[in-house]
Amino acid sequence: METLMAILIGLLFACGVYCLLRRSIVRLAVGIVLLGQGANLLVFTAAGLLSGQPPLIGAGEKILAPPFADPLPQALVLTAIVIGFGFIAFLLALVYRAYRELGEDDIQAFNKTDRT
Repeated sequence: METLMAILIGLLFACGVYCLLRRSIVRLAVGIVLLGQGANLLVFTAAGLLSGQPPLIGAGEKILAPPFADPLPQALVLTAIVIGFGFIAFLLALVYRAYRELGEDDIQAFNKTDRT
């Protein structure tokens, strides 16, 4: 399972970097989203994958019985997902506004917006 996740993470990072290197602002936004999701999977996978072992303390128990999944990376990834959604919404609003002002999504067109 870890090998499959490593391949998926590498693929997400590769596609994200490829999209960041394109001249389109929409592809730039997609690249940022892909990099964010790749980072989330990297943190989640680095903590170790345990299937069917939730980090829950049972009724009448005082501590977790090993083996159990580490709850800290799960909380970090959940927080990163929520922050990522807010960032994506802001990024899409910026992309839409830039497209409305310039009429195209080429990053080189931003050079024409300098007013001196």
